[in-house]
Parts: sequence; C-alpha cells; structure tokens
Amino acid sequence: MQGLNMKAAGPAAAAPPSAAVPPPRRARRWLRWLIALPFLFVLASALQVAVLRFVDPPFSAFMLIRQGQAWGGGDFGFRLAYDWRDLDEISPNLPVAVVASEDQRFAEHFGFDLRAIEKARKNNERGRRVRGGSTVSQQTAKNLFLWAGRSWVRKGLEAWYTLLIETMWSKRRIIEVYVNVAEFGDGVYGAQAAARTYYRKDAARLAPAEAARMVAVLPNPKRYSVVKPGPYVQRRTNAIQRQMRNIGGSGYLKQIE
Repeated sequence: MQGLNMKAAGPAAAAPPSAAVPPPRRARRWLRWLIALPFLFVLASALQVAVLRFVDPPFSAFMLIRQGQAWGGGDFGFRLAYDWRDLDEISPNLPVAVVASEDQRFAEHFGFDLRAIEKARKNNERGRRVRGGSTVSQQTAKNLFLWAGRSWVRKGLEAWYTLLIETMWSKRRIIEVYVNVAEFGDGVYGAQAAARTYYRKDAARLAPAEAARMVAVLPNPKRYSVVKPGPYVQRRTNAIQRQMRNIGGSGYLKQIE
C-alpha cells in the first residue's frame, strides 16, 4: 500500500515538462511602468507649466543646482539672492535690453527663431565663434526647468518645454519669468536681486545703461562682472543700448501685451 501511495503521488508532484513558465510579476510591473513613463512625463510637465502660468516660481532648476554645488563643496554659508518682482515693478529698460540683445524677433516667433538657428549653423560650419540661436523662450525653459549642457537629451527637453510655455503662456509672462530667473552674477538671480546687489536700487529704477550692462554679462555671468565691466562688457553694453533704441525702446513692450 505504501508503494502504491508513492506511485500515485509521483506523477502529481512532477511538473509537466511542456508547461510554460509565466514571467515574474515584478518584470511585468516594470514593463508597464516603462510604457507609462513617457505619458506620465507629458502630463506632469504640462501641469507644471500650466501652474506656473499663474504662480510665480519660488526657485528655478539653475538655482537648485547652484545651491547644491555650494553645499557639495562645503560652503554651507552660501545663499542665493532672489526676489521675485512682477513685470510692472521692473523698469521696462530691462526686458527691452533682453530682447534687443538676445532675441529681437521675440514678438514674432513661436519659440524658435529659425533664421537665427540657420545663421548659427552656417557660422559653426565655418568655424566662427557664435552664441547660438536660442530664443528668450528657450532660455526661459532651460533656466527654469533644466540644467546647463549640450547633450541631445537636454536640448530635446528644452524644445518640449519651449513648446509648452509658448502654448500656455503669453509673451509677457515669458519675458516676466525670464528677467526674474536669469542669473546676473554668481548666485544672483533676477532683476530685483541684481539691481539691489549691483546698483543699490530697486529694479523699477534701472536706467537704460544699467539694464544694458546687466544683460551684457548674461553669456557668462560667472566670468563677466556688472560692477567691474571689462572691455567686452563695455562694448556689449553700448551695442545693446543702440539696439534698444532701434527696436523702439520701452514702446517695444506694447508688441507683447
């Protein structure tokens, strides 16, 4: 009887050799997450931009990175200078200087200046040193949401965020955010913080020459100084002032209302 019982139990205990082994549940979950991630990113980034259409950002990605660099280097006393001001509380000279210097077709394009991009491409092919064809919208997207760099991933994300802000924000909102999050010196972000740091005045009282000099350092605010401008910054300041007059001065802002 004992042998008979063992015989009966044997075939039931053995797994059929042809039975398929189902994939682990964990692997299926990971696969579902991988498929869902792009859709989640689209929704999250769109919601992020939609909220910031109405809510003034308390910080930017560049600010977080700079603060992290300071703490990572052991400088725990480092503090960012940042003080948001609405566009009505900022001298019109500053946004006009930004457009005159960075993006004179700002009121016309949809976030990308195709002429400037093509010009930059041709100059790069000839080996000339150029700053590129980034618009104010692209720079706003980069400064607010991303990080510095030239990788294709970063450029792709910049293009996506640029499309979002151009779709959801007005031109006025874009320039308002830009002049508030742009870095005008090491750890000095936005019009009000820069005006107080360099000129001991509020951003509302910036003169054309002062605004032009602040914008002149934007290519590399850690290298160039607003307080002690070298020959490059002085030449660039004068050129920006000429361009400010050429585009109509403070009257230019009516085009983006």
